Amino acid sequence: MLYPLKFRPRLFHKIWGGQRIRGWYNEVPAEYENVGESWVISAVEKYPTEVANGHLAGNDLQDLLEVYFDELVGGKVYERFGDTFPLLLKFIDADDDLSIQVHPNDEQAAEMEQSLGKTEMWYVMPNSEADASIVMGWKHEMNPSLIRTAISEGSLADDLKHYPVRSGDVALIEAGRVHALKRGTVIAEIQENSDITYRLYDYNRVGNDGQKRPLMLDKALKVLDFGVSACEVRTSGEETNRPENLATTPYFTTNLIHFDREIVRDYAPLDSFVAYMCVDGSCELVAPETDPAEQTHTLRIGEAILLPACLNDIIVRPLPENGSDKASECKLLEIYI
Repeated sequence: MLYPLKFRPRLFHKIWGGQRIRGWYNEVPAEYENVGESWVISAVEKYPTEVANGHLAGNDLQDLLEVYFDELVGGKVYERFGDTFPLLLKFIDADDDLSIQVHPNDEQAAEMEQSLGKTEMWYVMPNSEADASIVMGWKHEMNPSLIRTAISEGSLADDLKHYPVRSGDVALIEAGRVHALKRGTVIAEIQENSDITYRLYDYNRVGNDGQKRPLMLDKALKVLDFGVSACEVRTSGEETNRPENLATTPYFTTNLIHFDREIVRDYAPLDSFVAYMCVDGSCELVAPETDPAEQTHTLRIGEAILLPACLNDIIVRPLPENGSDKASECKLLEIYI
């Protein structure tokens, strides 16, 4: 019988990474001075996450999909994606500016990389710095010639829209849209199952090998939207004890559940897996339909859990902080297809 699945996160050292998310995890490789990314639910080739709880511990997500099929992901999801788990969920700590980049859409990625494309959503975490910001979209109409000139002059960032952000802010980054995280910004990221990033500009930064990190300018120019698109950063968190929709796309739906009491979620109508990412506080999760030994789980900030599609009712209740018996609060991102 399937049950709520927690995975061992895959941590990635990045030259732009920092110290803000590494404290969430017990097992951090000693050589990882800076942790840039934590992949908490992944079936990306070479980097699948392994189950950490229950009788399926040690199996990775791809293994489970090839055994449990639609019981794991839902009938409509399996019909659409087959043996490809459709999403990648991660946390990112940008202690320095990330490269200015773009991702292809599904059609472009299939042709150029034999992969899914990459539309993604960012949720700003509470341990971001006070001056955290992102860049997203062009200030004015661009073209390949203008972009190449700006890159050679080191001024490409001047052509981008800058947005200050704070905890709970949300940005949807559609494929083709130029974007970058700026220093001091910590996010939860929901994206298609793709690891394709085309760098336009990287501030002439030197990688771990002592060489400038390569750009992918020719590919980037093939997938870029050169127009002034309607970009938006919105603030979430106004709803309490009921889901607040943050994004609805063909690739994923994301809601925020901000709760200070026990709530019950009924997923029977979805015909999809559901994932929770804990973005503030901690909670206890109960799945009454499962074996008693695997019914109850804790979820803390920086962790995620996958609810197989065969589960319907899920109970979540906030856990008091630091042993206090006072009422507490928790925030979960609720993600499904």
